[in-house]
Amino acid sequence: MRIVYVPHPIANRPTTICNQYINGKDPITGKPILDELVSALTKPLSDEDKKSGFLARAPRPRMLEPNTAANLEQMFHDNNWTDGLPIVLPTEQKVAEMLRATSHKSDELVGTMRASSPHEGWEYNVEMVAVNAVMAGARPEYFPVILAIASTGATSLLSSTSSAARMVVVNGPIREQIRMNSGIGSVGPFSQANSTIGRAWTLISKNLGGSGSPGDTYMGTLGNNLNYNNICFAEAEDQLPSGWNPVHVQKGFKPGDSAISTFNGWSVAQMSSYYALPPQEVIRQWLTHFLSTGSGSATLLLDPLLAKDLSDQGFETKEKLCEWLAINAKTPAWLYWVNRANELKQAKAGIEPFASYLKLGEEANIPVSSYLRKSPQGMPSGSGPATSIGLIVVGGGTNAYWAGSDFSYATSSSVDRWR
Repeated sequence: MRIVYVPHPIANRPTTICNQYINGKDPITGKPILDELVSALTKPLSDEDKKSGFLARAPRPRMLEPNTAANLEQMFHDNNWTDGLPIVLPTEQKVAEMLRATSHKSDELVGTMRASSPHEGWEYNVEMVAVNAVMAGARPEYFPVILAIASTGATSLLSSTSSAARMVVVNGPIREQIRMNSGIGSVGPFSQANSTIGRAWTLISKNLGGSGSPGDTYMGTLGNNLNYNNICFAEAEDQLPSGWNPVHVQKGFKPGDSAISTFNGWSVAQMSSYYALPPQEVIRQWLTHFLSTGSGSATLLLDPLLAKDLSDQGFETKEKLCEWLAINAKTPAWLYWVNRANELKQAKAGIEPFASYLKLGEEANIPVSSYLRKSPQGMPSGSGPATSIGLIVVGGGTNAYWAGSDFSYATSSSVDRWR
């Protein structure tokens, strides 16, 4: 593919600067960008242009030569095979122990991962995933969960310049079987299962997906400390109010199934609900002004105490609460108008309801929500509107706190399949 490079970034830069980019020179070749664009679109294809196929992954030995433990670990760091923290050396014995935790053969294909859309996808098998699980310090009984995450093919180290992050939530009987933490401190560094499963995802992304090479396959300008273990925890299913389904059931699994669900986002902010307003009003107000990030989606982490309070307020299911929040959240006027030039023109012409919105003033909140989505085809009548708000119950019940995030649901995968 022919490529012409322009300076970066383009997003969030004024039009005048972007125009200067286009009328300037390619920062790589030094040639005028417009000339290169015309040439790339019109010049006959060369033999090099006509080549097809896949880029081969650089060869990597299955086994390393014998050496001291200190030298081997330094080799892993020097080759960017770690997350910068000490690792457990993946000896043949430890990898074999990990492999015994699954019925799948070591050479079976698990998935394909790419650093970002322009990069080639790398394939990896069960043994390769086991190596990285050992490096992360995971116990063999965690391995089916790690395989389920790896099978999604999603990198935890998104190459976006915005320094994105991931989250993984575990549901079903596997939570208790491997003693994952869904209670006090579950999102913090207090559980071997939570910590090492989440860390394994990062190592898999680096070593099997080609991600995480700053300036090459990773372009996050600030980076994100959430990438260390990717906010990995189990939902507090035993603390769910009556009628509230766990995440995996919401996504089509049965209550007795074990599954993982992944989410994409950037940040998490912890909030209190000790205000004069009911908790749902506090969350609604937060969602209204949270739109200033431009994300258009949110995932809420509710302590079981707060979940019960909201259930007692009449929200009999997660879906009803999310629907109410999505319908009643508003949009700050400045954000509404900056993204709707056509509506602003209609407002100035006196066309309703835009004219009334404009009269509310620059400091007002417009009664339009960005959390409503068109219902998917095939949804039964009366099932309510689809929303971009997710809800997970987690925590130890020591305070009626909640956390708001810009994370959005990505996909789910069966753990049972990988036992």
